[in-house]
Amino acid sequence: MAAGAPKLSVVRLTLLLGCLGGGAVVLALGPEPGIRPPGEPDPRMAERVAAAVSPAGQLPRLRSLLVSVDGAVVQEQYFRGTRATTPANIKSASKSVMSALVGVALGRGLFTSVSEPIAPHFAADLGATADARKRGITIEHLLTMQTGLESTSGRNYGAWVTSGNWVRYALRRPLIADPGTAMEYSTGNSHLLSALLTRVTKQSTWQFAQEALARPLGFSLARWPQDPQGVYFGGNDMLMTPRQMLAFGELYLNDGRVGDRQLFPADWVRRTFIPRGRSRWGSDREYGYSWWIRSLHGHQAYYAWGYGGQFVFVVPSARMVMVTTSDPNVSRERREHLDAIYALAEGLVSAVVH
Repeated sequence: MAAGAPKLSVVRLTLLLGCLGGGAVVLALGPEPGIRPPGEPDPRMAERVAAAVSPAGQLPRLRSLLVSVDGAVVQEQYFRGTRATTPANIKSASKSVMSALVGVALGRGLFTSVSEPIAPHFAADLGATADARKRGITIEHLLTMQTGLESTSGRNYGAWVTSGNWVRYALRRPLIADPGTAMEYSTGNSHLLSALLTRVTKQSTWQFAQEALARPLGFSLARWPQDPQGVYFGGNDMLMTPRQMLAFGELYLNDGRVGDRQLFPADWVRRTFIPRGRSRWGSDREYGYSWWIRSLHGHQAYYAWGYGGQFVFVVPSARMVMVTTSDPNVSRERREHLDAIYALAEGLVSAVVH
C-alpha cells in the first residue's frame, strides 16, 4: 500500500465494473460513512478529478490510468482487458529507474560523486587509443545525455542492439560534441549506467533493483532483457505493473522515503529535478537526471516517459502522481495519443489544485 494510504479498518474497497469508455475497470477507495481518514482526499476534489479523467476511456491506445493525491489513490482505471496485475513494458521510463538506482548507490558510498569519470570501470571497452575526451565522461554526463557520443537511439538503435557487445559499441561511438556541452538522447548512455551499477554493486542490476527499490516499495520486480554479456538493459524494456509505477512515482514525491526507510538521499530528488538540457524535439521539454520536465497548468511536473505513452508524472506542488500505460506498438495515432495524455495531466493538475 502506498505511503499515506488509508488503512483498511476505516476504508472499504469498492469495485465498480462497468462499460466505461470501451470496458474500463475502475477501482475506487471510498471511506466508511462519517469517517475521513488522514490522507483521504476532499470529496469535492475527487469529483473534479473524476470529471477530468472522463475522456480517458475514449483513447483507444490507453491501457491504464492511475492518480494519487497525498498518497491516496483517487482514480484507478484499466482498459481493454488490462488488469491491475498486468505488467507493462515501460520502455524508456526505465531510464528514470536507472537514475533512482544511481541515487541509491551514491547514498551508499559506492560512488564518490556523479562527477566521477566512468573510464576506470570501462578501460578494456574504451580501448587504449580512446579519445582523451572520452576519459572525461562522467556519471552525470550519462544521466543527462551529455556524453558527446553519437546516439545509439533512433536510426542507430538496430545496429546497436544487434551488436555483440552493447557496452563496447556505445563507448566506441564517435564523439560529436565535447562531453558536458550538448544533450543527445541515447539509450546507450542509460545502458552504461546499468553496466556501471553491475560493476560497483557486484550483483546484477535486477538483483540490486530488487533489494534497493522493489522490496522496500512492497513488490517484486520482474526480470527484463539482458545484453549479450548479461547486463540488464539499462534504458528500455523494464516490466512494471501500473501500481508499481505509482509506488515508484510516490517515492520521488516523498523525497526518497518509504515508511521509515530513506532509499536514496532526499537531496537526490532535488538534484534530479534540476533542468540540465532541453529536448530538440520540443522546446517545452527539459531534462534532468533521466527525468523529463515540463509545466502542467502552471505547475512544474517531472516525468518518466516511455515510448507509446508509458508515463509516471510527479507534480510536487499538487502532491499528485499520475501513471498511464498504453499500447506501445507503432501507429499513426501515437503523437495524438501523447498529446491527449498531456491534456489529461493538465486537467488533473487543475482539478487537484482548484
